[in-house]
Amino acid sequence: MNTASAPADEPQWLTAEEQRVWRAYLHATTLLEDHLDRQLQRDAGMPHIYYGLLVGLAEAPHRRLRMTELAMQAKITRSRLSHAVARLEKSGWVRREDCPSDKRGQFAVLTDAGLEVLRRTAPGHVTAVRQALFDRLTPQQQKSLGEIMQIVAEGLQPNEAGADLPWLR
Repeated sequence: MNTASAPADEPQWLTAEEQRVWRAYLHATTLLEDHLDRQLQRDAGMPHIYYGLLVGLAEAPHRRLRMTELAMQAKITRSRLSHAVARLEKSGWVRREDCPSDKRGQFAVLTDAGLEVLRRTAPGHVTAVRQALFDRLTPQQQKSLGEIMQIVAEGLQPNEAGADLPWLR
């Protein structure tokens, strides 16, 4: 559809090239997420999102984060995080601790067993990421992809109060 002649109340439809780029993005990200999910399910019995939570905790001081911080870092709702942490607790990889300064707050803490599963799983995961993404791109393409994804992420994560972000739901 020609966007130049569309009435003011018509949506600004994607051009053929924009549609091609959009569909390529959807196709690639869906396949990449599935590829990484299958690798982590096979190697550690966990989905990619759980692996990301364990990594976030491993990189945090004292291997612990407030649940709200972990939800923000993972870009997921607090409800989804609570469910994920419950599953990780059952595996013995994470435990919850009450926050002494805020009776309603809790910390998620990476256990020694959780750190060990990361140590065992990380080599296979980084190989899967490298083979699926970075080995296919030139250094310039990698740089461009990083810059593009940063612009998109910044545009979707406004700083103003009342923003509709997953970890605030």
